[in-house]
Amino acid sequence: MMRYEIFKEVVAEQFLSQMPDDFANHKVEVNSVTKVNRTEDRLQLIPPDGIGVQVIPSISINQMYEDYQKHGDLKNALAIGAFNLAAAYRTAPQNVGKKIMENARDRVVMMLINTEQNQELLKTVPHREFRDLSIVYRLVADIDANGIQSAMIGNELAERLGMDEQTLYMVAVENTKRLFPPVTKSMNDVIKDMLVADGMPEEFAEMMVGEMPADRMMYVISNNRGINGAVSMLYESELHTLAEQLETDLYILPSSIHEVIAVSADMGDPYELAQMVSEINMGQVELADRLSNQVYHYDKDLRKITMATDTPNKRLDGIVAEPPLIYDTKQSR
Repeated sequence: MMRYEIFKEVVAEQFLSQMPDDFANHKVEVNSVTKVNRTEDRLQLIPPDGIGVQVIPSISINQMYEDYQKHGDLKNALAIGAFNLAAAYRTAPQNVGKKIMENARDRVVMMLINTEQNQELLKTVPHREFRDLSIVYRLVADIDANGIQSAMIGNELAERLGMDEQTLYMVAVENTKRLFPPVTKSMNDVIKDMLVADGMPEEFAEMMVGEMPADRMMYVISNNRGINGAVSMLYESELHTLAEQLETDLYILPSSIHEVIAVSADMGDPYELAQMVSEINMGQVELADRLSNQVYHYDKDLRKITMATDTPNKRLDGIVAEPPLIYDTKQSR
């Protein structure tokens, strides 16, 4: 089985031959792209007349390599990658660049990412810190039944938009809530909805889920699309309503960039909860979706979120940063 760097070269050489004939005049372009929590090599097919204002889809070579490692079949990995990219081209909105730029102020939204894990990315994008996280901004191109098409706003794009970080934040606070309204659901309701969606009659789903005291329940906080919904915890009114209902402070567990889980602060020790979060992150959540290994505390009287834990595993990829060297200045004299 070939190493990744060789695989990447082979993909760049052979990918175009797997695409439909109408891509014959396109140029293969591979770029290393800094994404949330990781760096990816992405492949694009550039049309003869350049990018212009259309959306140019791309595909992750890293993901193609993972498929190749599972099956050991290079031809199959190339075929699947070409099929997926061709499908992305068919569904990508065309000639929308000018329209998006003209209406950008209404399309800027925000999301939360981990600060320590994304040091390189944060050098290139407008952002503001929130506890161990950072608020970054995305420009939404399209929202439909199939999903959301958006792009991270980098420093260059922000300059083209004529919007500094403060302006981005002000419009994003309003737009995010309008385009992706916050949603809070009990875990019981989430499970019941999943069972009903799979075809189970609602009355049977309710019997399967059962009852649990409100103050022992987990509550999922996200948005109506379940995408980049962890940022909904910044809309403090949602937390306050839940805390008032439970009559306790809350611990907030960062399930992923898409959602957080809130529980009554009476449910346990925050460091034990953080250990659970870390284990789930490392074992069950894709690196791209991890948010934090820490737990947060919401004070219902102060109406404020603070850090409940400060565990040493700040990064999300399992890499432990080396502690700084400390010199004894007295001995060195």
